Amino acid sequence: MQQMSGSNKRIQRADPAPSRWAYRFERLMLTPVFRKVMRVGLPFGVSLMLGLAYFADEGRRDGFNMAIIDVQNEFQNRPEFMVNLMAVDGASTEVAEDIREVVPLDFPLSSFELELETIRQDVADLAAVKGVTVRIRTGGVLQIDVTERTPVAIWRTYDGIELVDETGVAFRELPSRTERPDLPLIAGEGAAEHLGEGMAIIRAAAPLHGRMRGLARIGERRWDVVLDRGQRIMLPEKAPVQALQRVMALNSARDLLGRDVAAVDMRLAKRPTIRLNEDAVKHRWKARATDIEVTQ
Repeated sequence: MQQMSGSNKRIQRADPAPSRWAYRFERLMLTPVFRKVMRVGLPFGVSLMLGLAYFADEGRRDGFNMAIIDVQNEFQNRPEFMVNLMAVDGASTEVAEDIREVVPLDFPLSSFELELETIRQDVADLAAVKGVTVRIRTGGVLQIDVTERTPVAIWRTYDGIELVDETGVAFRELPSRTERPDLPLIAGEGAAEHLGEGMAIIRAAAPLHGRMRGLARIGERRWDVVLDRGQRIMLPEKAPVQALQRVMALNSARDLLGRDVAAVDMRLAKRPTIRLNEDAVKHRWKARATDIEVTQ
């Protein structure tokens, strides 16, 4: 009997069922979240802890940062990324000089160091510049294409005389009116803000071009057409062009402005007034006095 019990023990096999902990681990591995934690989260956490431990030393951090900067500089300073000069097209000599003053760059420079939008804004802030585009051209050239403002008139104020474009923007001072005799002259406060109306009046006064000295803005409300010989055409606030056209028709028919007229006052459309100059008034009174004496 003892031999039989010993043989039974020898032929007894191990239990194939997993242990409790193995069973629980296998069950957890069946869940997607746990698998992701084991495959991603655990390696990331270990790497993070090792990285924090390594960079806890200040010397290692500085060395790592310097290595990154060296690699970055080596990449950015490669020849294909270098800008060697600046080209300005579409600008006059004076404006080009102003652009080089507001964009003081020392070439060669890496294209990564250039803030193109900042450069464009600095150039656009110049009064004489209407539009600008900035780009880096093939061959390492910083290309600045400029559209300048086109002057259409000269504006005289208490501070001096300036060129203005079609929108009424004053963009350049002039030392003398004789610098641009081809442009009409406007004067007075608020004249530039109403330049469109002023230019329409100048076009209507084309028959008087040879005698016209300019336009004067009076009280920031209306215009006077200033002619030679001290003559003025005083226009109303409303419909000044139509009022001037009436004067032009009268002048064409009667040579009104060729006489001793000091001013033609059109401020009251229903009652235009002609004012004679001082000499003409004296002659008129003298002639009237003579007529009275003869009559007596």
